[in-house]
Amino acid sequence: MKKIIKIGTRESQLAVWQATLVQSLLLKNHVVSELVYIKSEGDIDTITPLYEIGVQGIFTKSLDAALINHRIDIAVHSLKDVPTKLAEGIQLAAVLKRASYKDIFVYKDDHSFLEDNNSSAIIATSSTRRKAQWLHKYPNHVFENLRGNVNTRLRKINEHSWNGAIFAAAGLERINLRPSNSIDLDWMLPAPAQGVIGVVCRTGYQSAFEIVHALNDDTTALCAKIERDFLRALMGGCSTPISALATIENGAVNFKGNICSPDGKQKIEVQKTTSMRSSDELGEVAGKELLKNEEVQKIINRLTNAEK
Repeated sequence: MKKIIKIGTRESQLAVWQATLVQSLLLKNHVVSELVYIKSEGDIDTITPLYEIGVQGIFTKSLDAALINHRIDIAVHSLKDVPTKLAEGIQLAAVLKRASYKDIFVYKDDHSFLEDNNSSAIIATSSTRRKAQWLHKYPNHVFENLRGNVNTRLRKINEHSWNGAIFAAAGLERINLRPSNSIDLDWMLPAPAQGVIGVVCRTGYQSAFEIVHALNDDTTALCAKIERDFLRALMGGCSTPISALATIENGAVNFKGNICSPDGKQKIEVQKTTSMRSSDELGEVAGKELLKNEEVQKIINRLTNAEK
């Protein structure tokens, strides 16, 4: 009798959708699995802003523990929630083909006010990255904290006097919840690995690794690695407004990255293009290049001191 692979997942609709996707892909490879639901700290506390919680891996710690304790065999995550340095005893086994990497704006009445960079508005998000980039473009807007699963966050837009809220396109589109009153924010650079699903297993669990690695999308894995290497080079966590995007076109890897001051007044950018063969260290190189900028050092030092 073949072993049934236990897939660990958070309980939110999106997390379950992602885990079910992995389950269906495994079944196509004749691997039988079952879902195991595990609460994360990030799901239990839906009030405190993520940057105040200040814990890397807030959505992954419980699943990591379940893996190490052999309660589950693999765990499925939104890769942007996974710390760039994995917990000891955990390895990344597969990265699935990327969905949309874009951020979107869900507006309440209309979005014409976005045409005026000096307009006033109330915007909801719990992401320091989104807030910083938005303030760089719209310095007079004010922000409200927005937490909870995507269903809760969509509902809150109608319950509050906000002009709208910012979401990841992939999160809403995967579970068919993207409303018609939404627009793509093409000017906003995403979080590293946004729109990417990652699957992890225990280090040394070779049979599980091989089963899952068959689902790996090499192109997405390369882009996600470059973006996460950039984040790691800048020592970025949940409270650091760091954005990154790697794309591949005609055999070339195009990379864009930035770091903003939390108030949006400063945005320091980097842009690089290289061949796929020479791209393995692209994210690290771009991050180290930004670190040479004195303004970047000041931003990171201020954020580091604020977290102490």
